[in-house]
Amino acid sequence: MCKSGEVSFKQNADDVPVRVSVVISVLAWLALLPLISLELELELELDSMAMQRAQDGSCLHALVFVYSLCWVCSVGFVVGQTGQLSVDASSQNARKIPDKMFGIFFEEINHAGAGGLWAELVSNRGFEAGGPNTPSNIDPWVIIGNESSIIVGTDRTSCFERNPVALRMEVLCGSKGTDACPSGGVGVYNPGYWGMNIERRKVYKVTLHIRSSDAVSLSVSLTSSDGLRKLASHTITGSKKQFAKWTKIEFHLKSSQNNTNSRLQLTTSRSGVIWLDQVSVMPFDTYMGHGFRKDLASMLANLKPQFLKFPGGNYAMGNYLRNAFQWSETVGSWEERPGHFNDVWGYWTDDGLGFFEFLQLAEDLGASPVWVVNDGASQNEEVSTATIASLVKDVVDGIEFARGGPNTTWGSVRAAMGHPEPFKLDYVSIGNQECWMLYYRGNYQKFYSAIKAAYPGINVISSCDKSTISPSNPADLYDVHVYASSSDMFSRTSMFDNTPRSGPKAIVSEYAVTGDDAGKGTLVAALAEAAFLVGLEKNSDVVEMASCAPLFVNDNDRRWSPDAIVFNSWQNYGCPNYWMLHFFKDSSGAMLHPSSVQISNYDQLVASAITWQSSQDKSSHLKIKVVNFGSKAVDLNISVSGLENGIKSSGSKKTVLTSSGALDENSFQQPQKVSELVVQNQM
Repeated sequence: MCKSGEVSFKQNADDVPVRVSVVISVLAWLALLPLISLELELELELDSMAMQRAQDGSCLHALVFVYSLCWVCSVGFVVGQTGQLSVDASSQNARKIPDKMFGIFFEEINHAGAGGLWAELVSNRGFEAGGPNTPSNIDPWVIIGNESSIIVGTDRTSCFERNPVALRMEVLCGSKGTDACPSGGVGVYNPGYWGMNIERRKVYKVTLHIRSSDAVSLSVSLTSSDGLRKLASHTITGSKKQFAKWTKIEFHLKSSQNNTNSRLQLTTSRSGVIWLDQVSVMPFDTYMGHGFRKDLASMLANLKPQFLKFPGGNYAMGNYLRNAFQWSETVGSWEERPGHFNDVWGYWTDDGLGFFEFLQLAEDLGASPVWVVNDGASQNEEVSTATIASLVKDVVDGIEFARGGPNTTWGSVRAAMGHPEPFKLDYVSIGNQECWMLYYRGNYQKFYSAIKAAYPGINVISSCDKSTISPSNPADLYDVHVYASSSDMFSRTSMFDNTPRSGPKAIVSEYAVTGDDAGKGTLVAALAEAAFLVGLEKNSDVVEMASCAPLFVNDNDRRWSPDAIVFNSWQNYGCPNYWMLHFFKDSSGAMLHPSSVQISNYDQLVASAITWQSSQDKSSHLKIKVVNFGSKAVDLNISVSGLENGIKSSGSKKTVLTSSGALDENSFQQPQKVSELVVQNQM
């Protein structure tokens, strides 16, 4: 089924071209391999005359990616044809792709952060989710024991000014006699976010605040979901005097067993009244030691993102302003953070993943932070330009928190949190596609002027399109969101072809295939997005940055589909578009080479070519990506010209992204049904 093609590497005019015969034809392999990525590696040994710059022994590799999609499920196999892909790999005709071209966009949706990337295991740890009025709902906390042995409620006696609600347990039973507590005691338990994943020999840091009217003997345990099997336990004891005032208790628990559906249990058999507040269980082993769930953060790092846009779009705005993300409420000690109701996506967040943590995550990933600020608008409200000044000042204060010295007002708060050096915040996005709203443009100009006056180096991103930007309404970048069906997304490969080449560039901060063929993340959706990204590469003179959306989904709370990464308390997998993004992770800062495709009467194939340099050994690589979105098999001949002298073939590497059908998806049962498969070959 696979025919021999030919890659032609043309040298300088005085040299004889070197041709290497390889199997590279783009084929629709019936129902077996709908999407194929073929990566060919050809080592170019550079002689001393041609490559003085390669004295360190670096070499150039040609890496060819070939994608093929088969629509056999609906139209059957179509006889193929021959095409020609020509690449000019000369340095003089190359153009640099922006250094921050491809990144990631995080939104607190689908429990992406709370119960996801942020590793905190306790849900509603401060008992604030039920609202400020008491007694209140303590969900998901559950009472252990009946009302004859314990009465549990909330009151406003906490020692934390911004978190006044505390849990009150009145224990009516005792350790012996006719009113003895049931075996194991009474109290409360917290199941976390659909069960806590507790791992054998792993250490967990437990923190809680406690006050009591009497002496204390409180058992703190990690148990199975039914409470019958203890994985780890510690007993807090003390006299009435010791706990007469609020006292912070910290200790470590080391689990003796694995359990993916565990809970935290707090029980006692001693009568009296105990108050609890700010109860936390954090895995000791987190990504870079900064509180991020290690497996999920590592999946982000593997994409080599060059920027991190946060904290979201609608999440930053809120359905109502009272529930918008307020950065200053999410910094400082976690016990002092009031948390807020994420009214757009319908759940409470304790804001453990706050402004500081987003900046820290960007730094840990080697990515530039892009902060989305509330522009005075929610889904249902809008602040007028006449009264926007306080919100403008709040944003400038937030920039000072990130960038200010340790002796500044807000920089000192950051320093007290353990980061005396400023974060490198260079991008601020004003709002989330509210250009159509009445006061947006007036409010935007207020934000722009104040930010530039205080921090002229900040890049300010507008929610209005390029046509509205002018000297009187300036912007450094403008934000674009693209949500479309797979066929429409493929057609948008040329979306920026006719964009004026002068003026501010675009940040395509949200793009995704949606609709029937998107499912929960299908192969065909990933392919359409790949074609769109190829178009962005080729238009990277007018597009500065791009990221998909949404990034994460907790499988227990799917508010939006598709998403790039799916997880639960203990598992994860990448959807096809996550694996597709790996083919673009070397594009940022690379050199884009002219390429052209010639195929008669067929417009379903797009391609791009880049040269990138390995950060490990400084070797250079030529990578060609080809996306075939149609139903025809294409025998593609690839011709590469403009390379340096001394080409020597040394081997090949084929990367395959494949499955049995265009609508196939990954799952916990088949996490790699559609994923990268690398096969090494020799030439």
